[in-house]
Amino acid sequence: MAPKHQPTIRQRRLGAELRRLRESADMSAPRAAELLGTDRTNISNIEAGRYGISEDRLRRLLSIYECDDEELIDALASMTGGRRNGWWEEYRGKIPPDFLDTSELEHYATSLRSVQTAHLPGIFQTEDHARALFDMFIPALPRLEVELRIAHRLARHARIADEPGIPYVGLIHESALRMQVGGRKVAKAQLTRLLEEGERDNVTLRVIPFSAGGFPMAGDSVMYAVGPSPHLDTVLVDSPLGAAFFHSSTQLANFRRRLDAIEQVALNPEQSSDAIAEIANDL
Repeated sequence: MAPKHQPTIRQRRLGAELRRLRESADMSAPRAAELLGTDRTNISNIEAGRYGISEDRLRRLLSIYECDDEELIDALASMTGGRRNGWWEEYRGKIPPDFLDTSELEHYATSLRSVQTAHLPGIFQTEDHARALFDMFIPALPRLEVELRIAHRLARHARIADEPGIPYVGLIHESALRMQVGGRKVAKAQLTRLLEEGERDNVTLRVIPFSAGGFPMAGDSVMYAVGPSPHLDTVLVDSPLGAAFFHSSTQLANFRRRLDAIEQVALNPEQSSDAIAEIANDL
């Protein structure tokens, strides 16, 4: 089997979990390969996401590791079989892979939590708002890539809007709401869109007001994707240099604590809606 040149976040996540389970079983890669009847390099490549693994072989491997968590076993089995033909695959090689990893992560999550301090959640951005953001890049992006990035960003909204839309909790700092990206008209339309999205039964938007002062992860753009098993939760931290993904149990626990702390200082949903409407009315 030829190695994958650029494993997706889902493939890397599967490999990382298999590595965790092997290490929890106190088993070396050569020993795991011997019991599975394969070469040790195959184990390393599977754990790095470079090679796929069939469902049958995965279940055999988990039996070797003496994993008895049926929920986790079934969740990992659903991740086998190589790259899925998700809608985002049509953009592969055309826009940065981090964008595709984000949409893949959203697609397979059972719920999402995010915190944004300088930008509004991409999954709710209007076309004009997204265009204004991408037009600010230095050096300027090629026009075709701008259009592809916008189309991809707009397509992500289906994960929230299509039935059944997954639960989403978005924490947005007041500074991001007041930043007039694209000018007053574009900013007002974007805030109106947020108000509409906040009316969805599966969406909760909460504003972090200036009066809250400092809080954990101030300045960060974070998305916590809940997986089908607690072991498969993943955190994405976005930055101008690209996305970073975290999934160790300690990291996940700390991110949950930070998000919980931010929710403690955020306005409740009703107050948040009023705050967004007030900012929009001032434009």
